[in-house]
Formats: sequence, C-alpha cells, structure tokens
Amino acid sequence: MNAVLILKIALLLILAYLVGSFPTGYLVGKFFFHKDIRKIGSGNTGATNTFRTCGPVAGIFVLIIDVLKGTLGSLLPVIFKLPLPHYWVLIFGMAAIAGHTFSIFLKFHGGKAVATSAGILLGYNPVFFGWCAVIFFPILFITSTVSLSSLLSVVLIFILSFWFHDWILTAVMFGIMVLLFVRHHANIKRLENREESMMPFGLFYWYKQKHPDEK
Repeated sequence: MNAVLILKIALLLILAYLVGSFPTGYLVGKFFFHKDIRKIGSGNTGATNTFRTCGPVAGIFVLIIDVLKGTLGSLLPVIFKLPLPHYWVLIFGMAAIAGHTFSIFLKFHGGKAVATSAGILLGYNPVFFGWCAVIFFPILFITSTVSLSSLLSVVLIFILSFWFHDWILTAVMFGIMVLLFVRHHANIKRLENREESMMPFGLFYWYKQKHPDEK
C-alpha cells in the first residue's frame, strides 16, 4: 500500500465521518419545526425522537437520510475507485457510524446509530440488509417499541451473520451489537420499569389502547 493510497484512505475516512456527522434530525427539528429535539422527548437526534416530537413525515424523512448516510459513507472507497478489498466498505461504514453517534456538529453527541448501521449493511451486502429488514419490521410491528425492536433485532442479525460465512461481517455486527446496547442503556432502564414510549401503531400499542389499565 503506497503513500498516495494511504493518504486517500485517510482523507476519505474523515469524509465518511463527516457524512455520518450530518445532524439530520437536529436540522429538521430546528428549521422546519423550530424545535431543538435534543431538549425534548428522549433528547436523541435520531429518527425515533424526530417521529415523536415532529411527526411521522419528519421521522420517516430523517430515517431515510440517516440510512443513506451510512450507505454513502460506506461506499466512498467504491465511489472513488480505491483498489481495496470489499470489506473496506464496512470499515468506512464504521467511520460513518462514529460520525452519527459522535457528531462534530453537535459537540460530539448524536443518535444511537440504528439507521446508519442499517445503511452500511445496505452498502456492503444488499441481500443481508434485506434479511435484516425482514427481522426488524415484524418485531417492531409486534412490540410497537423501537428500542426493544432494535435490541432484539441486532442480536438476531448478529446470529444471522454466521450463515453468510463472512467473519469480517460477523465481527462488525458484534461491534454494532455492543454499541447499540451501550447507546440504549437509558432505554433498557425504561423498558425494565415499563416506562418506555411506544410508537402509535402495532399489535402491542393497539392492545394497550384497549386495555389501558394493565401494567
């Protein structure tokens, strides 16, 4: 690996971090709803808190952009045609996740990286991404709770990665799983206390609507 290639890799890793750092939820809340979503709801700048505090259209928009941040960041070595093995897509994707989680534009605070993690999987292996979606969305529909669905799904997706016989993918999924559990520590406490907020759809939400007194 020559010096020029090393320099290109370093510069593009920084760019991947900056792409991930783009504060989608914060900007949507600030410019379209005159809200600082860091100070309302869960205080998170991701799609879920945007959905709760600014509505479903804003939340879905932030979700899509945050996924695409991961995809774009991960595919930078492909876009710039660097002569690197395909697994470098995951390395660049992790830089984008770092940006989303510790955004330089938000004083190194950010989201929980669920959507951006999905985006790097889309960039690396669309088939694997498809299976991830098949796992996540039914769990979300059953539980009506994004945090619980994310934690259950990432464990199942980590197990699924073994079937793809790609040890680098499995290693990255393990890292993402650990990161998501660390970033969701407050959510885990709320889940234990049955205080976690639900999304306004899904089986458990509809059940609670009919049985509001049950704990």
